[in-house]
Amino acid sequence: MTYCVGMVLDKGLVLMSDTRTNSGVDNISVFRKMFHWRVPGERMLAVMTAGNLATTQAVISQLEERTKAPSERRNSLLEAPSMFQVATEIGHLLRSTIEERQLANGDRGRGRFTASIILAGQIKGMEPRLFLIYPEGNFIEASFDTPFFQIGETKYGRPILIRGYDREMSFEDAVKLLTVSFDSTLKANLSVGLPLDLMVIARDGFDATHTRRITHDDAYFQAISSRWGDALREAFHSLPDYSFYAPDDD
Repeated sequence: MTYCVGMVLDKGLVLMSDTRTNSGVDNISVFRKMFHWRVPGERMLAVMTAGNLATTQAVISQLEERTKAPSERRNSLLEAPSMFQVATEIGHLLRSTIEERQLANGDRGRGRFTASIILAGQIKGMEPRLFLIYPEGNFIEASFDTPFFQIGETKYGRPILIRGYDREMSFEDAVKLLTVSFDSTLKANLSVGLPLDLMVIARDGFDATHTRRITHDDAYFQAISSRWGDALREAFHSLPDYSFYAPDDD
């Protein structure tokens, strides 16, 4: 399984993904799920992937044209005139890749090769934008009503995002919020695991302002995990006690 989150702030975009893939409890591997491309001073694009690993790797390979010699490679995403066109191209490629694999495997392939993608980035002269691309190739864009997207194992980390998100928050607070969201997910589901990949994209920066791989021995992650657990226990014990007896009972 996977957990990835993309978030829109007034200051830019913040992305975080895990790296765990598994085919059963005894076959667990680490694969990167966050990828990015840039044209200095002109555009910055990043994607996070969830779903069938072979499908997502095929999509990324085709975007980067890895089958060609380095001198012949041409990433069309770096030439698209808008983020909407970038999302459209990735959506078409994702849908066709899934359809090819399902067709090749007949009835056995139905539902086995699905994947979804979060696309984030900015092109010069336009706003930073965030999209959620579905297996069918269609997509939706983040808005004031829906300012973040999750893919993969979303349910455990969603409550803290809903309660803590503020569009005007700092990058530092956004990273703290995402760290708590991922810690909650890791505690509840073994199919999501460290290391985590973090990327911050500042508005009009057209580069990865900050990147980090958060590993098992990361001091900040350990501190957040420990203190969040303590804070939850304190908050629980501060709540009013339940009584089995009505107030007027003797």
